[in-house]
Order: sequence, then structure tokens, then C-alpha cells
Amino acid sequence: MRSVRAQLLHRPAGRTVGEVVRHLAAVQAQDLTAAALAFRARSPGLTAADVAAAQESREIVRTWGPRGTLHLVHRDDLPWLHAVTTGGATKCAAGPKGTAGTAGTAGAAGAADTPGTAGAAGPKGAAGGLAGTLRRLREEGVTGDDLLPLITGVLEGEGPLTKAELEERLKGRARGQGVVHLVALAARHGLAVLGPPRAGKPTYVHAADWLGGPVVAEPDRERALKELAVRYRRAHHPAAPEDLAAWSGLPLGEARAAWRLAAEPPPPEPDEPGARLLPAFDEYLLGWRGREGVVPAAHAAEVHPGGGIIRPVVLVDGVVLGVWTRRGERAEVRMFGGQEPPQGLDAEVADVRRFLAARPVRASRGA
Repeated sequence: MRSVRAQLLHRPAGRTVGEVVRHLAAVQAQDLTAAALAFRARSPGLTAADVAAAQESREIVRTWGPRGTLHLVHRDDLPWLHAVTTGGATKCAAGPKGTAGTAGTAGAAGAADTPGTAGAAGPKGAAGGLAGTLRRLREEGVTGDDLLPLITGVLEGEGPLTKAELEERLKGRARGQGVVHLVALAARHGLAVLGPPRAGKPTYVHAADWLGGPVVAEPDRERALKELAVRYRRAHHPAAPEDLAAWSGLPLGEARAAWRLAAEPPPPEPDEPGARLLPAFDEYLLGWRGREGVVPAAHAAEVHPGGGIIRPVVLVDGVVLGVWTRRGERAEVRMFGGQEPPQGLDAEVADVRRFLAARPVRASRGA
């Protein structure tokens, strides 16, 4: 059985936003509300404002991480994560803002500002991410040998900008998702990250303006791989190298090498019975190569309907027994097969309302 405790889903008291994200290594964040709710599920008393404040203070940073997908990561973990998610292939050259290279030398692991559209590194790891990004840029009609200096020049000194603001400054060189892919190209070179959302829209910012300098990859790749495996094995129990490969986007051979570098952590204490409302795209469902034994086969399509979507779920004693949805201020929990809502779910419902300042979530029987 997958360990709830290793994922902090027993909600140990006093964990800060930064401590939670460092334990997990990264929190998937193409949907920021879902990402915030992942912190709620792991530490009592946190609020959505706490998560936003950690991003505003630069303690946590939103950027492209494992699998080329948007994640929240701790700023202190950026060097080693950058090394393993870019394949160690990017270098930041000299210059006041850490300018580097051209689009022909590297690409982004993926690009998105909406759920379900982030690119993945794929089976070929960083090289697959490069090829995919360059292909997407071509598909968007974004071409030229100056793409990296183009986007970094537009970002530099401007502070966080929305996609529309970047599009205006790019003067026709890129539009729509082409703009986001350009930012992801800069992120691959350690020269851009996402800033806090503004009026519900993602913003993008030069890394030097936001963090005080470019994100420089850990030069010792073995050290970076070891740190990746240490963090992953601590938060995922039981797991295997194949799970690490699926989560990180690394080729299996490299994931196995990383696995051997990290000592096996002590097993977590036994889980206690309990219910937890997990958000969309939660690590408990995405952190392994499969969901067998966690999501009943008869209800798998309700949890994972396709298109890269993982719905919010009701977790009971480590197994998904329902789903929940939220529309505006109204949200509902539906148990699979007409089961009675489990003990403790009402407290979870109230805590989600507290966290999001929404009306009560109602637990009901499903068909």
C-alpha cells in the first residue's frame, strides 16, 4: 500500500509552505488553486494566502520542472532540479543578466499557462524536451536565430508580465502559446521563471530580476541526481526506479543510476485511518508510474478522464473512494458506488472551505 505518511497526508502540525515543498521536492502547479490545496492537505492551519505569500517572497518559485510540467519548488532547490530537468546541457554565459546562447542550442522542457497543456520531457529526457519545444515554436510560427535574446531582452528589468503584455512587447514575433514557449526556452537556460498571478493570469519574469541572478544548474550532475533520488525516495514509499523515471522524466537508465546513489530511507510509520480531500493533479496520484491499488479500476475514468486531467479525489485510508468538484463558491463531494461519506470527511470539507473561504462542500452519495 502506498504510504500516506510519506506524502505528509497525515498532516503533521507546524509544517510551513517551504518545508512541505522541500519534502516533496516539487508540487505540480499548472493549476495554482490545486497546487495551493496540496499544501492544505499536508499541513493544518495553512491558508491560500500563506502559499501566495511564499511565492511573493520568492521562497517558492513556479517554473518548469519534472516532466517539463509547471511546478512550485523551493528556491534553494532550483540548482539541482535545473540540472536534472535540463539534462545539464545549459550554461549561463557572462553578462549582467546572465545572457546565454541561441534557440538552436537548447529548448524548453515544456510550456503552458493552462492545465493539461504542459510538455513533457518524455522517454528521451532533456533531448525530447528540446525537440518538442522547438517543434512547438515552429508550429506557432516562432522562428529565428535570436529567440533567446529576444525574449530575455523583453523580460529584462520589466518585472512580472502577463502573456498579453509580452505579446505586445514582442511586436508580432510571437503570439499566444508561442509567447509561453519562448519564456520556457529562457527558463531552460535559467533566465526566466513565473511570477505571482495577476488578476488570475500567469506572469513571467526574468530570473535575475526575481531571484537576483540566473538559475545556474548544479555542475556536479551526480550530486544533483543523488539529491533527486534522496528527496523522491523519502516522499514516495514504496517506490522503484521506474517510478522515479516516470515522475522526473529522466531516462530509465539514469533514474536507476540516481536510485543507486541514494541510501534507502527508513520506512515510514504505519498509516492511521482517515479521510483526506486531495486536489487535482495531486502528487499522491502522479508521483508513481501507475495508480493500481490506489484508484479502483471500475472508477479509473472518473479520476483520470483523459487529456492529462487528474481530478480532485476523496482519499480514504490510502484509497480513492470518490471525487469532488468546485464551481465558484459551490463544491460537492461524490462517493463512488453510493457509499456513505466516511468519518472525518465533514472536517475536511470544513477545512477546504476555511482554506478557500468558500461555502460548505456537501458530501453526497454517488450513483
